Amino acid sequence: MVKANEKVMVIGSNSFSGASFTAHCLALGIETVGVSRSPEPHAVFLPYKQQKKTKFNFYQFDLNRGLKGIVKLIRNFHPDYVVNFAAQSMVAESWSRPEHWFQTNVVGNIKLHDQLRKCEFIKKYVHVSTPEVYGTCKGLIKENVSYNPSTPYAVSRAAADMSLMSFYKAYDFPVVFTRASNVYGPGQQLYRIIPRTILYFLLGKKLQLHGAGSSVRSFIHIKDVAEGTLKAAQVAKNGEIFHFSTSKNISIRDLVEMIAEQMGISFTDNVEIVGERMGKDSAYLLDSSKAKKILNWKDKIDLKQGVGETIKWVKDNISTLKKQPFEYIHKR
Repeated sequence: MVKANEKVMVIGSNSFSGASFTAHCLALGIETVGVSRSPEPHAVFLPYKQQKKTKFNFYQFDLNRGLKGIVKLIRNFHPDYVVNFAAQSMVAESWSRPEHWFQTNVVGNIKLHDQLRKCEFIKKYVHVSTPEVYGTCKGLIKENVSYNPSTPYAVSRAAADMSLMSFYKAYDFPVVFTRASNVYGPGQQLYRIIPRTILYFLLGKKLQLHGAGSSVRSFIHIKDVAEGTLKAAQVAKNGEIFHFSTSKNISIRDLVEMIAEQMGISFTDNVEIVGERMGKDSAYLLDSSKAKKILNWKDKIDLKQGVGETIKWVKDNISTLKKQPFEYIHKR
């Protein structure tokens, strides 16, 4: 439910999740401001660019170097909700320069939180966390499972989450946490498994499948996550944690085979099996029953349907996408 004159600030609006959430808010007529450390990427990665007559403004600020600018913008804009997608992501790469991950995900974010707690006009701060904080788990994970991070990335995210919970307990800071299973959909960065697989198959490049694709994940369409994220901002009580996931799990190998089948491509001829990445969790499967009960949320988009949408997006934009970086580019 959208209330009159609601305003949202999206930190990390250039990210896949941030851009998709921004598009969701704007489609509902919510005035939205976006902040990211880099200039806006190509419009093919920004679904809100396809919308007309939207109430959106973008500002380039780095969380580590431009905190004063972000705080000034927040105070001037007076958002009802601040939703933070900003994080140094990428699991495997965090082993190479872990201090960069801790600088952004811990130090930079905690400095931001210490300023936000003084902005009494904020109704809700949604901190978009990650299931990586749980490490490898068996069965469905509920929100009260203890943290067991296994990579520098996961440790840094868990540290920020614990700091935020202390802010909630000490200051009644209006924070809500969200954790989603593997998100996907049109507009995702090309180094992620689904768009990467599609693009490689279209271009005749052989896809490397780490660990034979044995890891099990639950993939959820980004539109479903965006809807849940806004509901968490509007409905949830302070200090709550919510999971967004589907009830269907799939191995990475089976996922790639599904994509190959939908594209009419031979899996065997186009995939190369390679060694597993260090610290990769074999499985984390989230229980979303709490979000369904309290937020009246549910996932709506089936994986096959969503993969089909993503295949269409890649095909429709192939001339542009093949000129974009295929690999993750680290930014400090």
